[in-house]
Amino acid sequence: LLPRPSAESDKYRRGVVGIVAGSERYPGAAVLATGGALRGGAGAVRYVGPAADAVIARYPETLVHAGPPHKAGRVQAWVAGPGLGDDSRAQEVLDDVIASDVPVLVDADGLRLLDRDRTRTRTAPTVLTPHAGEAAALLGVERSAVEAGRLQAVRDLAQAYGATVLLKGSTTLVAEEDAPLRVNPTGTGWLATAGSGDVLSGLTGSLLAAGLEARDAASVGAYLHGLAGREAANGAPAGAHELPDALPRVWRDITTA
Repeated sequence: LLPRPSAESDKYRRGVVGIVAGSERYPGAAVLATGGALRGGAGAVRYVGPAADAVIARYPETLVHAGPPHKAGRVQAWVAGPGLGDDSRAQEVLDDVIASDVPVLVDADGLRLLDRDRTRTRTAPTVLTPHAGEAAALLGVERSAVEAGRLQAVRDLAQAYGATVLLKGSTTLVAEEDAPLRVNPTGTGWLATAGSGDVLSGLTGSLLAAGLEARDAASVGAYLHGLAGREAANGAPAGAHELPDALPRVWRDITTA
């Protein structure tokens, strides 16, 4: 399933992923999501938001735009939510992305601003990537209920929102309506660190832009992210900022095995 460019590929044919993330308070989320996206197989990354300076300083190849998202240029998928905040601007840009006709991945702050009915009526695929607390809020139940019944919770979320759901945790699950549930076998406890999920969001969004179906993009994203976590940590603590640089190494291991 890993996307591979052909001899005729250019950056636009390989796919362009848009990142709507970060805020004055959380600029690092934008950097981490962009890093994951740049290593996810798409040909270009467009960043929309207030953390453009921080993003460009770390990843100068990123295409940046002040917004709104629909004016940033053509994309094949959007990632929205990491470090977005919860003010009126955050709601406006999320609504803009949800109104698009391309696949959308919603994570972190975006999940708290998400409207269930609008999500269900989207014609393009939607991927949600909550942890247990966010899943509980989306379902209107206690976190303990999700943790005690993760299989049922991820299925209920997929049904309620008409979306592909990647439920993060010690064992990551991927569910979609009327499809077998998938369980990710990779990972390490060292991935339980701030910003790790932002990298996963960017990575998975890039796979969507590269042409993978939503369920496959979520599954492949979780698999690669788990391997990158093992590679970066190698038995010791690792920061989320190390994950993007580990992705090419595990990608090569898979393709040359």
